[in-house]
Amino acid sequence: MGLFKKKPDPLSERARDLTAELAALEAEIKQLSSEREALDAQPRLRSTATRGQPSVHSRKAQPVPAEPAPTEPIFEEVNQERVKAANEAPAATHYNELGVRKYDLAAAWRRWTDHFRGRSASNPRLINYLAAGSIQGLRPLRYEKRVARNRFILLFLFFFVVLWGLVAYFLRNH
Repeated sequence: MGLFKKKPDPLSERARDLTAELAALEAEIKQLSSEREALDAQPRLRSTATRGQPSVHSRKAQPVPAEPAPTEPIFEEVNQERVKAANEAPAATHYNELGVRKYDLAAAWRRWTDHFRGRSASNPRLINYLAAGSIQGLRPLRYEKRVARNRFILLFLFFFVVLWGLVAYFLRNH
């Protein structure tokens, strides 16, 4: 009978498995590092083959560059007027004639509303699955929103009735 036996803890079993796997990986790392040290300890042989000629041990010849790299840098012509005009156009619209920066109401409103929106979803397909309730075991997002909305309305009405009762009580006694 298993009445007095302790049930196995799945977390401790997983921890033991991970510890054993970690020990096996560490042993493999030690073995590979010792093999690498053995290879590094061997003397390296230099090839006497010159560049462009296949060496005795290699199967492919190394490609020889067709022409040497130019020593002088190559410059391209850039239309300076277009660059200067692009830099000056936005600056002229953001500053008034006295050189003071103008206040951009539309941009300020956009920043304010973006602050409350939050970031966009990193995985829109997952959001669609959650909203539609396509994942088994999870309720649809619209159902959760409805439950939260109803809870808020109920609590709001409760606190409103309590506040109304307190105000009526104080007004009647004073």
